[in-house]
Amino acid sequence: MSNVYHKLYYHLVWSTKNREVFITPAVEELIKYYIPKKIVEHNGISLAFNNTEDHIHLLCHIPPKISISEFVNKIKGSSSHYVNISSDNECLYWQNGYSIFSLSEKNIPFVKKYIINQKQHHRDNTLIDILEKISDDQLS
Repeated sequence: MSNVYHKLYYHLVWSTKNREVFITPAVEELIKYYIPKKIVEHNGISLAFNNTEDHIHLLCHIPPKISISEFVNKIKGSSSHYVNISSDNECLYWQNGYSIFSLSEKNIPFVKKYIINQKQHHRDNTLIDILEKISDDQLS
């Protein structure tokens, strides 16, 4: 697979189980440390990463040698495990589903800016509905 040229960019969104407020400032600190490291471990590249108290936005490059679902499941599963074993007072559980949007290289700056300003968009109610869509399986 090393002889394959690829530019595969994705905007991923997933939420906490039942949209519960699991992402406290302490949990946020843990996941912002852990998730980028896990992405690199799976040969991905994180271009933007942010969250609110009940969901995550991630803009990344995923190599074709790993399926998207495998990549996402490894990031989600290991990050909740990391939080749950790293803190005596905090816990983190993700929904089963997620949303994924592919994008071209020219759209990266727009989506990156949107993700970086995620908390502000929620505060000001300047959300872009399609970029906030989370799978219908969000309550599983």
